[in-house]
Formats: sequence, C-alpha cells, structure tokens
Amino acid sequence: MIQADADLSRLDRAIVNAFQGGFPVVERPFEPAAAALRERGVDVSAADLCERVRTLDEEGVLSRFGALVNAEEIGGTATLVAMHAPPERFDEVAEQVNDHREVAHNYEREHPHLNMWFVVSVADESRVEEVLGDIEDETGQATYNMPKRHEFHVGAKFLLDGPISDGDLDLSHLGPDVEPTDARTLTPDERDLVMEIQGGLPITETPYADVAEAIGQEPAWVVETVKRFNLEGKVRRVGVIPNHYALGYSENGMTVWNVPDDLVAEVGPEIASLDFVTHCYRRPRHEGVWPYNFFAMTHGRSEEESEARIEQVREVMSDYWDVGDDDWDTLFSTRILKKTGIRLDERAEANTE
Repeated sequence: MIQADADLSRLDRAIVNAFQGGFPVVERPFEPAAAALRERGVDVSAADLCERVRTLDEEGVLSRFGALVNAEEIGGTATLVAMHAPPERFDEVAEQVNDHREVAHNYEREHPHLNMWFVVSVADESRVEEVLGDIEDETGQATYNMPKRHEFHVGAKFLLDGPISDGDLDLSHLGPDVEPTDARTLTPDERDLVMEIQGGLPITETPYADVAEAIGQEPAWVVETVKRFNLEGKVRRVGVIPNHYALGYSENGMTVWNVPDDLVAEVGPEIASLDFVTHCYRRPRHEGVWPYNFFAMTHGRSEEESEARIEQVREVMSDYWDVGDDDWDTLFSTRILKKTGIRLDERAEANTE
C-alpha cells in the first residue's frame, strides 16, 4: 500500500478530490468524468482516467471504486457497542468479540474504562440482544449498546492539496431520468445487484455492463437501478472511496458530548456542517458509566490538526451551552482490531420479497 507520504501526481490528487461523490452513473462513466476534469484544467482521456483509478485502487490509495451502499436502507440494523476489556486480558477479549461474525468493526480506543468499541450488524434487530448476551457470557464483561437515535451527518471527504481542492465536482445529474420509490423492501433482482456491487464496481470503461453480465441483466437496468438507489438513499454516493490512512488522515478522534437534551436537535446540524466532521449522531447515555449522548467523528493528518479541529467543535458547542470540562471527551483509536465491513448478504436476503 502507498503510505501517507506518497508523492501523488497532480492527476491522482484531482481524482481523489473530484470523485469522492457524484461520479456519473452512465454506461461509460469515465468519458464524462474525464471531460469534466479537462474543463477544470486536468488533461486526461477516459482510458487514462480509468487506468489511473485502477492503479490507485491496486496500490491502496483507494479502498474501492463504485457505489457506497447504505446498509441501513437495505435492511436489518447495525449498532455501536462499547465494553471494558481488562488490560491483562485485552487480546483474549478482542479475539472472543471478533469471533462473532456479526461484529463488523472493532477498535481499541483511549478511555480509562470503555476501551473497546465495535459494531454489530444483523438482519433482525432482535438478534442484537442475543449477540451481546453471548459476548458477555464469553468475556465476563458488560456491554453497553449505543444504537443511533438520530443521524445528523454521514459523509466523509478526505481532500488533498491540488486541483479541485474543494471537492465540488458533481456529475450525479447525468444519466437516465428515474423516479425514486418508497419501497422498503428489495426485489430478488435488486438483492442480486446489491450483492454484486457492495464491494465496488469493476474498474473498467464499462463497469455497469460488467455488473449486468455478472447478474444476468441488461446494462440499462443496472444503470437505472443504481441511479434510483442513489436518489432513494440505498446508495449514499457513487465515486472513489479513499483509504484515509494512505492519504495521511491517521488521527481518528471520536468526540463525545453531554449535550442538554433540549438542545441536541439544534446543535446537531451545526456540528454536522463542519466539513471535517465525517459522522455525527445522537446516541443513548448509560447512567453511571457513560454520560454522553452526542458523537462527532473527526479526522486529521496530524495530532495538531486533529486537536485544532476538536477545538472548533467545542467552540461551536459553546455557542449553545456552557460546556464544562466533564461534559465532553475525545476517544482516539489506537488499534484496529477488526474491520471486515458490513456484510449485507443476510440483511438484504431478509429484506427481499
């Protein structure tokens, strides 16, 4: 993998900045994408753009290319869980937690008590309690479930110095006219499409035709469905998904706040509007253990940058209420214990008619 200090070319930086969302959903998407770059002063052909995206993916600068599926809209549920792992048993507890296939992500975080944070993803919400019960029995440690009560923002953008540094190139208007539906379930064909694209699109000049061939559909149907999913929220965005560690965004701070309940709805959108806040949620407190009800995730390229961004969050908070030292904290991740991504297979299958 290319490391954080990689000498990315001007074209590489343009690709990362321009296409973290809003990549055209058309049968040959690299043609209008390359044309848009040329209009911004970056001379590249469709074939060369496709090749460069493929190389960035292979080298680890990108996590993948394609549609970022919104698992919550596909079916099932996911929840954030915290627990204490005794230092002398930390690795043993981590292994016991990670052995559960329902655990998608697991991080060690800096906190005097709740030092392990993981995500449980299940097809049926009732399974959460069962999984957490099994983990408590195996580890001998209590778990603290913190499901999302309100989502104010999810939309990480990791921008670099270089062309299109504002990340404002949006070609999502291109392609067929489609109408969103209010369907909460998937058809069998839609389920097959989700399964095929959840790990990314083929990085070819005709990615949707390749997907269509894999699932036995027409390319036009794949294009129309992906675009409709984007409008419906089943797909959050279409584009390149950067590996933020490879871009130098190594500081991952989960800021948590004890916001007065009557102010959360007002404060949330203000914090979500900060361009460096990548996730922003309201979650439940746990009396006597966890006093915080508001989470805002920040990323930075250095400890200094990260601290400055956290201070900006605190300043915005202070415009609404008197923030005391005990009213907030920042939990930095110190180790990735598991990161398999949300497995959609069971969740999509359970939500298919």
